[in-house]
Amino acid sequence: MGKAKSAGARRKPPGAQAGARGVKAKPNPNPFEVKVNRQKFQILGRKTRHDVGLPGVSRARAIKKRTQTLLKEYKERDKSSVFRDKRFGEYNSSLTPEEKMTKRFALEQQRHHEKKSIYNLNEDEELTHYGQSLADIEKLNDVVDSDSDTEERGTLSAELTAAHFGRGGGLLNKTASQQSEEGDKAKSCKELIEELIARSKQEKRERQAQRENALELTEKLDQDWKEIQTLLSHKTPKSENKEKKEKPKPDPYDVMVRELGFEMKAQPSNRMKTEEELAREEQERLTKLEAERLRRMFGKDEDETMKKPKHVSADDLSDGFILDKDDRRLLSYKDGKMNIEEDIQEEGSREAGGSESEGEEEEEEDPSGEDTEQSDSPDGHSDLDSNAESEEDGESPEKGQLPAPRERCSHGDQKARVARAELPYTFAAPESYEELKSLLSGRSVKEQLLVVERIQKCNHPSLAAGNKAKLERLFGFLLEYVGDLAARDPPDLRVIDKLVVQLYNLCQLFPEAASDAMRFVFRDAMHEMEEMLETKGRAAFPGLDVLIYLKIAGLLFPTSDFWHPVVTPALVCMSQLLTKCPVLSLQDVVKGLFVCCLFLEYVSLSQRFVPELINFLLGILHIAAPNKPTLGYTLVHPFRALGKNSELLLVSNREDAATWQRKSLPLHWASGLKTLTTTETNHARLSCLAVCLALVKRCMLLYGALPAFQDIVQPLRAVLTEHLAHCGHPQDLQELCQSALAEAENQKPHCRPLVCEKSRPVPLKLFTPRLVKVLEFGRKQGSTREEQERRRLIHKHRREFKGAVREIRKDNQFLARMQLSETMERDAERKRKVKQLLNSLATQEGEWKALKKKKFKK
Repeated sequence: MGKAKSAGARRKPPGAQAGARGVKAKPNPNPFEVKVNRQKFQILGRKTRHDVGLPGVSRARAIKKRTQTLLKEYKERDKSSVFRDKRFGEYNSSLTPEEKMTKRFALEQQRHHEKKSIYNLNEDEELTHYGQSLADIEKLNDVVDSDSDTEERGTLSAELTAAHFGRGGGLLNKTASQQSEEGDKAKSCKELIEELIARSKQEKRERQAQRENALELTEKLDQDWKEIQTLLSHKTPKSENKEKKEKPKPDPYDVMVRELGFEMKAQPSNRMKTEEELAREEQERLTKLEAERLRRMFGKDEDETMKKPKHVSADDLSDGFILDKDDRRLLSYKDGKMNIEEDIQEEGSREAGGSESEGEEEEEEDPSGEDTEQSDSPDGHSDLDSNAESEEDGESPEKGQLPAPRERCSHGDQKARVARAELPYTFAAPESYEELKSLLSGRSVKEQLLVVERIQKCNHPSLAAGNKAKLERLFGFLLEYVGDLAARDPPDLRVIDKLVVQLYNLCQLFPEAASDAMRFVFRDAMHEMEEMLETKGRAAFPGLDVLIYLKIAGLLFPTSDFWHPVVTPALVCMSQLLTKCPVLSLQDVVKGLFVCCLFLEYVSLSQRFVPELINFLLGILHIAAPNKPTLGYTLVHPFRALGKNSELLLVSNREDAATWQRKSLPLHWASGLKTLTTTETNHARLSCLAVCLALVKRCMLLYGALPAFQDIVQPLRAVLTEHLAHCGHPQDLQELCQSALAEAENQKPHCRPLVCEKSRPVPLKLFTPRLVKVLEFGRKQGSTREEQERRRLIHKHRREFKGAVREIRKDNQFLARMQLSETMERDAERKRKVKQLLNSLATQEGEWKALKKKKFKK
C-alpha cells in the first residue's frame, strides 16, 4: 500500500508540473473544433501542411486582431489627436539655431502686425485721419492753425462783444485817463468798429509774417542738414550725381508696350439688324412713299395733313427757322475799297454752276442718283428718287407775288400727272404669269428691275405667313418671263442679264423651289427632244431659251459637286444635245459652240472629262477642212466623213479670208440668222472656226494632267496638222492653231507602260525535324526556366490577390457586425428611455386619478 501511495503521491498532474516550471501548458483542443483535411492519395516525399485545422481558433484570433486594429481605427475615424511640430526650420538641418530664431521672430512680428480679417474692424489698429490719430482727435487736443480764424476758435473777443451786444459798454465806457488823453472829442460807433477791423487785419498780417519767417527758417535748416549729411556720408549731393550720370535710353520694347497701353481701344458699335427687321423697315419705307405718291396723284395738298399752330402771340419773334446756307461774306479790301463786285460775281457763277449741275442730274438717268433714299437698304439696289418732286413742292413763289388760282390748278394737275407716271412703291405678289407680264411689259430695264425688287421687299417671308409660297411662285414666273424674252426676235439679252441677279436672290432664299423649277424646265426640253426623235428620226438644237436656262443653272447652283439635283440633269441634257442633234447650218454651229462653252464653264473646277465635248469640237474642225479619202481619225454621230454638210465651214474665197477680222460670236445668231451675203457668210464661218480653236486650246489646258491626254488629243492633232494647215486661213487662225498644237506638245505624258510585277520566287517547303524536350515529371512541358519562374509568380500573385479579396470581404463583414451592434445598442437604449418615460407618465396619471377620486369622495 505504501508503495502505491508513494507512487500515487509521486504522480502529479501535467498542469501542476508545468505551473511549477513557470511555463503555461498548451490546452487540449476541442475535438469538435478540429477539422481534418484528408488526402485521396499518399505521395511519397511530399510534405503535407494544413492536414489538421482549427477554424474556430483561427476565427477567434482574427476577430481579436480586427478588434485591436480595425475597430480602433473605426472608432477614431472622426478624431484627430496628433500633435505636429510646425515650428519654422525645426526639421531643416541646413539652418543654424540663430537663423531659426531670427526667422521665427520675423514671422511672429509679421503675424502680429498683419490684419487677420478684412471684415474685422475691432482689431488693435491705429486709425488716422489726414495723418492724425483718431484717438488724439477725440481727446480734443487739436492745434488750430488757420489764416482766416482767430487764435481762439469759437469765441468772440471782449471788445467785439461789448461793441455789438454790450449796450455801448466796453469801448464806449472808457476810463478817465483815456478820456483825458483824447480830450473833449468823442468817437462814434462807426469809427470804433473801423478801428477794430483795422486792428484785426493788423494782427492777421503779423501772424502771416511770423509763419512765413518760420517756413523760411525751416527750409534753410533742411538745406543745411542735407549738406551736412552729404559730408558725413562722404557722398556728393544728388544734384551733382544727376549731372554726372546720364539718363539711360529707354528700351524700344518698353516704349512699344507704353504706346500700346495708350492706344485707343475699340468701342462697341450698335447691334446689327436682323434680316426680318431690315425687311420690315423696307416695307414701311415703301408703304410711306406709296402713300405720298397717291396723295400727289389725287391732288391732296401737304398743308392739309400738317398741323398749324392755333394761335401766334404778338410777342413772337418768328425765330423758329433754320438757315439753309450761310450768306455772310468775308470782308476784304483792295486798293482801299471793299471787294463787293467780285463776291457778287462769284456767287452768280456758283448759282449758274449749281443750276447747270441740277439740270444735268435731271436729264441724266443715272441709277447712282436714285440710291439716296435707299442707301441704308440691305441689298443696296436702286430705287426711284422723289427728290425732284419734293424740291418742286418746296419751291415758294417770289417775294411780293402770290400765285393765281389758275396757276395753282395747273401746278396741281402737273403734280398729279407726274405722280401717275411715277412707278408705284408697293406691289402685290403676282398670282399668275400673265399678271407678272402685265406688270413688266412696256417698262424700261431699270423699272422692271425695280418692280421685281419691290415685289420681293413687300412680300418678304418674315412679314406674313403666305409670302414664302408667293415668292416661290415668283421664281417660276421669272423663269418663264426669261424664256419669253429669249424667244423674241431679236432676244432682249440685256434684260435677261439684269434679271439673273433677282433670280439668284430668290434661289438663295428658296433653294428647293428653285431646283424644282429648273428640273421641270430641263425635263420638258428632254421630252420635246425625245418626241422629235420618235416622230422625225432626228432632233434639232433647241431654241435660245433652253440655252439661256442652261447658262442660268450654272450661275445659280454649284457645278463642282460630284452629283447635284440640278447641275447633273443639265450636264446630261447638254451631252444629249451634242450627240443627238445634227449640225445642218451655221445656226446649229453657233448653238453647239455655245453648249461647248457651257460645258467648259461647268467642269472648270472639277476638271471632269467630257468625251462629247471633244467629239463635237473634232467634228467642227472636220467640217472646216476639205474632204480627203483618208482621215487619220474617226468621226462619231452627229458628224459624217462625207455628205451634204461635210464642208459647212470651209472657206475657199481668198479675198474674204483676207478681209476677215476676229470678233466674238453674237448670241442672237443662235435665235436665227438674217439673209447674209457671201462675204458675211464666210466671215461668220471663220468666226465659228476661231471660237472652236479657242475652245480646243482651253480643253488642252484643262485635261493636260490626265494620263490618257495624248490619246485623247491625237485626233485633234491630226486635224490641225494634216487638214487645216494647208487651207490658206488668215494669220490669226494660223496662230490659234499653232498655239493649240504647242499646248498639246508641252504636256508631259503621265501614263506608264504595262510591266509585269516583279516578285521574289517562292521557295520550296522544307521539312525540318521537330525537337521535343525530355518529359520531366511534375513540371509543365515546353517551358524554360524563365517561363517557369514567370508562371510561378503569376500563380503566387493570383493566390495573394484572392487572399486579399477574402480579407477585405471579412473586414467589411466585421465592420457591418460592429455597426449593427451599435445600432441595436442605440435602439435598446432608446426603448429603455421610452419605457421609463411611459412608466413615469403612468405613475403620474395614477396619482392624478387617485387625487381626483379623493376630491369626489369629499
